[in-house]
Formats: sequence, C-alpha cells, structure tokens
Amino acid sequence: MSQVVTRFAPSPTGYLHIGGGRTALFNWLYARGRGGKFLLRIEDTDRERSTPEATAAILRGLTWLGLDWDGEVVSQFERRERHAEVAREMLARGTAYKCFSTKEEVEAYRAAREAEGASYAVFQSPWRDADSSTYPDAPYAIRMKAPRTGETVIEDQVQGRVVIKNETLDDMIVLRSDGTPVYMLAVVVDDHDMGVTHVIRGDDHLNNAARQQMVYDAMGWTVPVWAHIPLIHGPDGKKLSKRHGATGVEEYQAMGYPAAGMRNYLTRLGWAHGDAEIFTSDEAMKMFDLSGIGRAPARLDFKKLENTCGHHMAMAEDAALLHELEAYLVSAGRPALTETQRARMQNALGFLKKSAKTFPELMEKAAFLLADRPIVPESKAAEALDTVSRGILSALTPRLQNASWTREALEPILTEIAAENGIGFGKLAAPLRAAIAGRSVTPSVYDMMLTIGRDETVARLADAAR
Repeated sequence: MSQVVTRFAPSPTGYLHIGGGRTALFNWLYARGRGGKFLLRIEDTDRERSTPEATAAILRGLTWLGLDWDGEVVSQFERRERHAEVAREMLARGTAYKCFSTKEEVEAYRAAREAEGASYAVFQSPWRDADSSTYPDAPYAIRMKAPRTGETVIEDQVQGRVVIKNETLDDMIVLRSDGTPVYMLAVVVDDHDMGVTHVIRGDDHLNNAARQQMVYDAMGWTVPVWAHIPLIHGPDGKKLSKRHGATGVEEYQAMGYPAAGMRNYLTRLGWAHGDAEIFTSDEAMKMFDLSGIGRAPARLDFKKLENTCGHHMAMAEDAALLHELEAYLVSAGRPALTETQRARMQNALGFLKKSAKTFPELMEKAAFLLADRPIVPESKAAEALDTVSRGILSALTPRLQNASWTREALEPILTEIAAENGIGFGKLAAPLRAAIAGRSVTPSVYDMMLTIGRDETVARLADAAR
C-alpha cells in the first residue's frame, strides 16, 4: 500500500474555527498513526476575503494544538497557472468544452426551466457538442462534460454509500472566461499533485465530492478515499456559533485550556474507540481510524472538556506545563511571571496541577506564591487572625527560624505549638493560611511553606503576628 497522505486546507478568511481544528487533528492523527504525511494548504483563491492575518491566525492555532505539518505551506492561489493548465488539458482530452454562453443566457435558461416546473434547472449548454467551426470570436469558459444519465457514487468512509443522480449535476465551469480557475478544479488538482490519498473533511463538502470526482475521472486520476465528518454542534444541538461561547481555537488557549487536553477532547468529539476516554496523542495515533467516526453531529460539552483537561494537567511534566502556562499568560494578556514567581511555581506545580482543570484555576490556587508582602488577608481569612492566633504565630516564628525546611521537620513543630495552646492542627491551620496566603481556602499549609521557603514564611508570619 502506498504512503498515506492527508491534508488540511482552510480558507484564510478568519480565525481557525474549533471545527476546523478537529478536522486538522483527525487528518494529523490518521497520517501520523500510519507513518504518513500531513500536509497544509491555504485555499486563498478568494482574493477579496483572504488575508495574511487570517493565515497567521490559522498557523498559530495549529501550532498551539501541537499539530505539525510536513513540508512548506502550499498557497492555492500561487498554483493558479497549474489549475488553468489542467482545464486546457481536459479540453484537449475531450472531457471539457468551450462554452460561449453569457451569464444572461444561462440565467434565462434556468428561469425558463423553473417556469416549466422542471425538478432540476441544470444548465445544458448549446456549445457542449458544437462544431469548432461555429465558434464565435468571443470570450469563453471551459466547462466539464458531466455525465447526463446514470449515477455518481461516493463510497464514503463515514457517510457510507452516497448516490447522486447525474441529471442533477451541471457541466461545471472549470476555467472562467477571464482565465481564472474555479475552486472545485483547484482543490482536485492540488490534492492530486500533492499526492493526497485520503480526503478527511467536514460533511458540508459532501455535495462537492460528486463534482470533484468527475474531475478525477476526466483526467484519469485515482480518486482519493473520502471521509466526510459531521460538524460540531453546541450543547443545545444547534450548529456551533458565538452564542454557545468560544468558537476559535486561539480563544481556548486564552481561556486557559491545556493543548494536550484539548487534543484529547477534540479527538473524542465524534470519534470513539471502545471505552478509551483519556489518552495521550501517541496512544490516539495508534487507535485512530475512520471507522470510529460517528455520523451524527457531535455536541460540545464544556464540563467534559474541563474534566479531560484536568486529567492532562495532572499527567503533564512540570517543565512542559510551566512553559505552556507562560504561553497562556501571553495569550490571555496577563502579566508574565517574575523570576521569583517562576522559581516558586516550578516548585509548586507538582501539587498545584493535581487539582486544577485550567490555567486560570491553577493561577488561582497559586495566589499564595504570586503575592508580595505585606499580605492583606481577605475578610473571611482576617477573622482567623484574632489576638490569640497572632500570639500563637509570634511564638511559632522563632522556632521556624532554625528548623530544617522539610515536611518531616516542620510537622512536629506545628503539632507541638498546637498542643501547647490546647488546639488541634485544624485550628492552627486557619491563621497560618491567612498569614501565608491571605485566604481561607488554600493548598496544604506545608506545601505553601516549602514552596515560598523559610525566609518568606517567617516574614509573612511575623507580619501577621504584628
């Protein structure tokens, strides 16, 4: 079997939509899992709507998702001469013809057919079988000779066998009278030239497949494997839109979802493999196949997304997580970590990541290490710093100054000071939390003390005792 080659081919008219991100992911997984190639093509033939900014946003979105592509990014517009060349080759083969019909004549023909009550107002050009000696000296389009009878069958790996009546297909223009190729031709020529073996894309392109298959047949080219995947819907079952929340891939980065969790969640969105729910990308590559893709639209579930991301945060290597956290801060427009905060964060990630589902949650739990002295406690935390508690903190401070800074050394000291004051450790923890973090809900007191170190802990306790 030849090498598997897939592609992702977005139009650069805006950001990378979450649905586009999943389509790219499916293509990437399918190719990578089979030692194949994953190619990237920007379909920028619509010059009025295509922008370099949108192309840059698409590349950023794919890079954040962790999807790498093979070779250079291909620009469809830059290949327009090649597309026109294929249209002329079809003309020479007799699978296409010159059509001199004007736009007005085409519209008049369709209007007349509709008035007659025809099921399909498909334009039938009078030039299809005309003798070249009758050609006028006028601009012409090149049209394909579509089959007039029978059926075109799309053997789709997701949708099954799709049958289209040929009487519903018109003689598609492949080269306009101004010499510019149409999108339908460009896609096929690019896929053929790039060696694409599997076209995995949204099912909104299913109708295009019949017309594109005709181009393959007209050129005698091998038709790729088709796989048209359902679109993503919102939680209410309607097509995903802004009213459901974020729709752009980069928005999810700015909202603080880790990329590995996002990849896992999007892989499971409309695809299943037994009971597998949480998996790495390497595992997904081994498991992913087209037969696991469902036909029904998948629904975006933010709660499930958060749970999946929580698992991946807990599984992540600390260094990689810190790197991604810093990238999140940039994307969300939040202040960067100072050197001190970065060092503390490095020490704290081991316990912080276990209970956070997103980066904003992680930052919230890390508030104690981001804070500067003097710590101003929140009102609820301040209630724990009464006269008695401050006296206990005063007595505790000198004992910590020479203590060995390990949990094993700190536990007996805190247990002892609590016993001396006739209270349990729970009662001592409240003023400690208030003094160290200024909050009543925090990570473990020991974790916080070990993260910020002896000098900072003693200084914060001394501040609170005063």
